[in-house]
Amino acid sequence: MIKFRRHTLLFISFDFVAAMLAWFSFYAYRKLFIEPDKFGYAVPVEATGNLYMGLLLIPTYWVVLYFFSGTYADVWRKSRIKEISKTLSISGLGVIILFFALLLDDEVKSYEQYYKTIVALYLLHVCYTIFVRIIAATHIKSLINKQLIGFKTIVVGNNQQAIDLVNELKQDGSKQGYLLHGFVTVNETPSSSLSSVISYLGNYDTLPQLIKQHQIEEVIIAVESSNHKAITEVTNLLEDVPVILKIVPDLFDVVSGSVRMQNVLGTALIEINNQLMPAWQMATKRIIDIVVSLVVLILLSPLYLFLAVAVKFSSEGPIFFKQVRIGLHGKHFNIIKYRTMYINAEANGPALSSKNDKRITAIGRTLRKYRLDEIPQFYNVLVGDMSLVGPRPERQYYIDQIMQVAPHYKHLQRVRPGITSWGMVKYGYAENIQQMVERLKFDILYIENMSLAMDFRILIYTVKTILQGRGK
Repeated sequence: MIKFRRHTLLFISFDFVAAMLAWFSFYAYRKLFIEPDKFGYAVPVEATGNLYMGLLLIPTYWVVLYFFSGTYADVWRKSRIKEISKTLSISGLGVIILFFALLLDDEVKSYEQYYKTIVALYLLHVCYTIFVRIIAATHIKSLINKQLIGFKTIVVGNNQQAIDLVNELKQDGSKQGYLLHGFVTVNETPSSSLSSVISYLGNYDTLPQLIKQHQIEEVIIAVESSNHKAITEVTNLLEDVPVILKIVPDLFDVVSGSVRMQNVLGTALIEINNQLMPAWQMATKRIIDIVVSLVVLILLSPLYLFLAVAVKFSSEGPIFFKQVRIGLHGKHFNIIKYRTMYINAEANGPALSSKNDKRITAIGRTLRKYRLDEIPQFYNVLVGDMSLVGPRPERQYYIDQIMQVAPHYKHLQRVRPGITSWGMVKYGYAENIQQMVERLKFDILYIENMSLAMDFRILIYTVKTILQGRGK
C-alpha cells in the first residue's frame, strides 16, 4: 500500500511538472510569436508575477482535472497505449476549458491567432504529459516484471481449467503482475495436481476472510462457465469485498464477444466490472453530496431549530432518533432522524411502520407526510455515511429476512445508501418484507443505471413528492 501511494504521488508529480513546462513553453510561444504580431514589435520573455501564478495554478488545475477523470485511480495497472489515448482526449477537454476561461478575452490581430493559440497549448501540454507518463508507466512496468510489486491473487477452482490457468500464470503471470497466493475450491476435495503447484487455502466461503487477512487484490474464478450456481455463489459472496474479480472464459464466451483484452500478451480473462459510474461522475457525486448537505444544514438551520422544538414539546422523549443501519460494503452507521414515534415504540421487538400506525405521534405524521423527519440525514451525507441519492439503508434484522427471499439484496451494498432513492420515488416506504422485496427491483435498476443524470431525475421527483405531501 505504501509503494502504491508513492507511485500515485509519482504520477501526480510528473503531471504537475509536465504542466508547468507546457505552460512556460506556451507563455514563451505567445511572447515570441503571438504578441509581436499583435503589437508590431518584439516582446521579451520576462518572468512576471502572472507567470509565477500560472506556473502554480495551471498545473494544479490539470492535476485536479486528471483526478476527477480517474487517472490516478490505479497507477499499477496502466496500459501505456491506453494512457496515450486517454491523455489526448482529457487534455483536449482541459485545453478548451482553459481557452474559454483565460484566453478568449485576449486581444488578437485576427481570429487565426486564436486557432494558433489553442493548438499550440494543446500540443505542448500533450507532448510533455505523454512523455513523462510513459517514463512513469515504464518504470512501474519494470518493477512488475521484476516482481517487486504486483497483485496478490487467489484462484477459485479445482479442475483442469484451473490447473492450466495456474501453469500459464506461473510461467508468464509475473509480467502481468499476478502474484499467486493460493487456490480455493467450491465444495470439492482439493486436487493433488493443483495443490502441488500452489497452496490450498480452503473452501470458497472463506474468501472474505482470506482477502482481508492476506490483502488479496484479485480473485480469478476458474470453473466451468456452465456452472452458473458456483459462479453466482462466489460473485455474491464477494459483492461488497474490495477486490477485482475475473473469470476464465470458455470458447462460447470468446465467440460471443464477452472477452475484452486489455493486454495483448496477457491471459484471456473476463473482468467483472464493479465500477458503476465513471470515476469523474463518482467524484462529482460526492462533491455534490458535500456541497448540498452543507448548504442545507446552514440555510435551513432555522427550520431545524423549529422542528426540534416542535418534536420536543409534542411528546416525551429525545428530539432525534438514532438507529444502526447497514451502509456501503456492509459498514454499520447511526442514521439520524427527527423522532416521529412515542418512546419504547419497539418494546416488543422490531416492527415496520404502517399507514395507521398508532405509535406515530401527531407531529410525527406531519413530518413523515412531507419527509421532514429525514432532513437530519444531511449530516449523514456530509460525513460520508450516506449520499443524497441511493438505496434506503435497512437494519440488519430486516436484511437477514430479505436475504432469505432475495439474496441479490446484497447488490445494494455496492453503493452508499441515500436519503432518497428510485425505490422510494416509485414505491415509497415498505410496511413488510414482501414490500421491501418488491421495492428492491427499483433499487437494483438504479444501481445498474447509475449516473448523475439519473440522480438529478430522482431528486426532482423527490421534491415533487415532498411538495405534494405524498410521503407517509
